Amino acid sequence: MKSERQERKLAESLKYASYIQQAIFPSNALINKLIPENFIFFKPRDVVSGDFFYVSRRNDKLFMAVGDCTGHGVPGAFMSILGITFLNKIILSSNFSSAGSILNQMREHIMEALCQTGEETDQKDGIDLALCVLDTRKNILNFAGAFNPVYIIRDQNLFEIAGDKMPVGIGAEEERSFSSYIHELNNNDAIYLFTDGFADQFGGPSGRKFKYQPFRNLLIGISHLPMSEQESKIKQTFVEWKGNHQQLDDVLVLGFRYHNCT
Repeated sequence: MKSERQERKLAESLKYASYIQQAIFPSNALINKLIPENFIFFKPRDVVSGDFFYVSRRNDKLFMAVGDCTGHGVPGAFMSILGITFLNKIILSSNFSSAGSILNQMREHIMEALCQTGEETDQKDGIDLALCVLDTRKNILNFAGAFNPVYIIRDQNLFEIAGDKMPVGIGAEEERSFSSYIHELNNNDAIYLFTDGFADQFGGPSGRKFKYQPFRNLLIGISHLPMSEQESKIKQTFVEWKGNHQQLDDVLVLGFRYHNCT
């Protein structure tokens, strides 16, 4: 009986924690206002998630990010709250010159919050992140990534901008500045940010990982469809692939269609 009460209290606490996490995420109304043609396929492994998404606007610039924090469940959710909080703080300050400079500042905030000093004994907690800064006046995408890339599909041709091979936080490699990449956007370009949960999910007839090339092929094949239909196809593919296998990680795919202002 005591065990049942404890389990019930734990379940209630996790449910309330999920409400707090959802409240920190951007609302559907805000996302639809800033990027009307979009979808977000978000499937946490547990009640709360170490994956997060971020969408905001500052003057002529749109900011979109997808993050994958160390761990999942409660530890990952704590990190996701830090990630969203620091992104907001940096962007609202307007004290940055590029997407890479935002990630540099974010890393400093994460290291300070987690008391990471660069010693080998430090806990290697961090965030894999893809960040897009869209200049809607010039139709330019400024991208920076911590392990995670961005895919841009134009006329069913996929262009990938890879992120740096280091996390936002303490990593195994020597700390260096994040790179920033510029890409000109055309009207109707489809842009995708995602975490590794989909590609790393085991399933199919052989119980293997889905992997990235089939994931890219999936996106190319559906990129011409309306965003709502793309989300349905992605969800259907994931469910059918996973089958009876356990979901191993949080899954997040954010897609949107860019429309220029000219």
